[in-house]
Amino acid sequence: MRSRFSRAIGGAGKAAEKRPVNRPAGAGETRLAPDPFTAVLPALAALGAIASIAAINWTGEERTPDRAKSKRKAGTALRDLETCCLGLQEIFRRFQRNPKLFAGEGPPASSPLKFGVHGPRVGTDQARLFHQLINDVASMLVLASQNAFDVMSAVEDGEINAPEVVFFGFGEQQERLNKLIQSRATLKVSVDTGAQVALRLTELVREMKKHRSE
Repeated sequence: MRSRFSRAIGGAGKAAEKRPVNRPAGAGETRLAPDPFTAVLPALAALGAIASIAAINWTGEERTPDRAKSKRKAGTALRDLETCCLGLQEIFRRFQRNPKLFAGEGPPASSPLKFGVHGPRVGTDQARLFHQLINDVASMLVLASQNAFDVMSAVEDGEINAPEVVFFGFGEQQERLNKLIQSRATLKVSVDTGAQVALRLTELVREMKKHRSE
């Protein structure tokens, strides 16, 4: 015999299925942020582009008569490269000022260097900040690569005659960046090290400016 309560029970079950899940206040106003390493890794790559100046001390070739001279003056390239270093310092400071998004606050703090680290839930303002920083990092990566290339060309052409100790300094920063990759450093360690490397690269570029050929 069919129970006269079966429909009611079934209806209650369906109602229970449709019952909304309890969520923290304001959860509907947030979105999941992208992987934080999508911002941090390109910023580290920009530092790596500048640190690659180290290689020109050992692999550079003397200018031959048929090799075209660089279109940019050494002084201009160095000045623009210094501006890139200062820009990267600010980017890493912004990472540090926003630990929830970029510096490993919360669950991502212990995640090793890899893609697939889920970002936190963020509001509209934080989402806007994330995309602004992505745009700034992308621009800085292009500029750092171009300016580093022009500085290395100036070294090969004899327009910059910095002592070996300066190139060793760039090499040391290169090794610091390499260790982050080799050890699969955490997000926080990657950001903090990046900030220190950006500061040191700025000092090295300023030192190179003292050794421009007149």
